[in-house]
Amino acid sequence: MFVSVPANLGYTVLAALVAGESAGLPIPGETALVSAALLTGSGPLSLPIVIGVAAVAAVVGDNLGYWFGRRAGRRALQARRGPFRRHRQHLLDRGEGFFARHGGKAVVLGRFVAGVRVVTAVVAGASGMPARRFFIANAAGAIGWASLTALLVWWLGPLGAVIALSSGWTLAAVGGVVGGVRARRPGSTAAPKAVAAAQSPVIP
Repeated sequence: MFVSVPANLGYTVLAALVAGESAGLPIPGETALVSAALLTGSGPLSLPIVIGVAAVAAVVGDNLGYWFGRRAGRRALQARRGPFRRHRQHLLDRGEGFFARHGGKAVVLGRFVAGVRVVTAVVAGASGMPARRFFIANAAGAIGWASLTALLVWWLGPLGAVIALSSGWTLAAVGGVVGGVRARRPGSTAAPKAVAAAQSPVIP
């Protein structure tokens, strides 16, 4: 990605993509980090600078997403008009319960899961997660993600790039399967809600 451009421009593009993805935009931030790490061996980029730029950009982007979620995210997710209304409300409901149970761990682990990484900050803000707790967990997750990903790719080269990119989607798939299994259990909260809805009187 950065082979034919100056190093300074490469760092700028890396920062923009990582920050944008962290703030909630569906852009390839992790791919940018992996590509930059591949070029630290013989290319124009420095491994410590790549890790530092990616970590700072992730922190900044996540905080932008968090504050957007705090100020406008709840209204946006609960808006009665617009696409995916039921899915948006479901995301907010699940997010509130998830962050209430797991707190900072959800922010740290969400950084490593593809797809979840894009929405974690916004949902954390919309769910009312305390700012101080979010900032500490976000910083830990961003530094860990940038360091582990870049070092893995630097150490193993193209194999490390494949592992780094595929692991996020693998975690997302596993999480989806586990969540689906739990939702189908007889004791899940979905069953009582369905029973209550069926037993409630229908008002014409």
